[in-house]
Amino acid sequence: MPLLMLGISHKTAPIGVREKLVIDAERLPGALRELNAGGAVSESLILSTCNRTELYCCIESASVRQPMEWLVRQGALAAETITPFLYQQQDDLAVRHLLRVACGLDSMVLGEPQILGQLKDAYRAANAAGTTGKLFERLLQFSFHVAKAVRSTTEIGTNSVSVAFTAVRLAVQIHGDLRHKTALLIGAGDTIRLVAMHLFERDLERLIVANRSLARAEELAARFEGQAIGLTDLPNVLPQADIVICSTASRLPIITREGLAAAMRTRRHQPMFIADLAVPRDVEPEAGDLEDVFLYDIDQLQRVVDDNLEARQLAAAKADELVNIYTQEYMDWLQSLNAVDTIRDLRAQAAHHREEVMRQAAKRLDAGEDPVKVMAHATQALMNRLLHTPTTRLREADAAANLALLENARRLWGLDPDGDSTTSKDDGTASAQS
Repeated sequence: MPLLMLGISHKTAPIGVREKLVIDAERLPGALRELNAGGAVSESLILSTCNRTELYCCIESASVRQPMEWLVRQGALAAETITPFLYQQQDDLAVRHLLRVACGLDSMVLGEPQILGQLKDAYRAANAAGTTGKLFERLLQFSFHVAKAVRSTTEIGTNSVSVAFTAVRLAVQIHGDLRHKTALLIGAGDTIRLVAMHLFERDLERLIVANRSLARAEELAARFEGQAIGLTDLPNVLPQADIVICSTASRLPIITREGLAAAMRTRRHQPMFIADLAVPRDVEPEAGDLEDVFLYDIDQLQRVVDDNLEARQLAAAKADELVNIYTQEYMDWLQSLNAVDTIRDLRAQAAHHREEVMRQAAKRLDAGEDPVKVMAHATQALMNRLLHTPTTRLREADAAANLALLENARRLWGLDPDGDSTTSKDDGTASAQS
């Protein structure tokens, strides 16, 4: 049964298309059950985030188009608008894609860890909806194991590759534990919001948000249990800040060298980390000359990001090698299921022949026939039944000069590669009598 991955992501489609196919947590259970309805899909998982919506399905080979048609119906756009942005993979390529997604190798931010949590949420939702089975149970648990192995054996997640996260990480390098520190954020745009989130994750004790619009400052501060102030109050709170991160649209510096010098005197020269993410700059460059002030502008931070991205890309190459190895490991397990099914069917067939022969032998014994003759007849009959189809196929292979099948048969039955006249005679006898 083929494995199919079908999806759309930030790599293939603009947000205007992606947002039409987002399946939120409330809709997810019903969507999973609908996808599995009809019998074409036996197992399924849906991973839907702001950057991707992907279906993972076990399907009947004749039903490859069914998941695509289902996904297109989910969007409020015409099929011809959506389909050019879709991509799909099958079997080992689908497995490899899932493992790369779990490891953050396919993310917008290379190596980011959030996608693994989102994949685990998708797995729990599919489990609850009853759309996972033996193959996906194994595949998803395997993907979590691979993601952990990649993070423990490579440096894919050790170097920050966003300016906001890099700024917070540098602040930690200077101050260490942030649980007793105060951060002053100047501005209330997307970058500052991201900084606030990273600081909050570091258990920052106190957050102050300063903005020209006090309402916007209050909105952001409320999300992180912080304090909001207007820009006019900056001189009063600046001495309290161990960390200052600013990103505004001001055309003139908001923090001057003179104002910062006064704040540092009040602080008794306790270290202050400042990340100026604005262009034009919010902090006078000369302020960086002050003792115990650690000032980074956007270019300096970007150089750190670029160095970290290069390191992540090197780690990603190693991670991809591991993903290829693990993909083959899963496919080997999947292939072994075919052998298990074949062995089960073979034993069931042999057991059926055995029961038939035993039933006939029992009738002969009840009729008073010689037990030795009954035993000889029964064993001959069982041998004939078991070997009839294989010997027929071998004669057909011989007639068609199918040497590969003949050689594989010798290996399967453990026959002497040089041949054995007695064995050949027995096979011929069995075939003739069957």
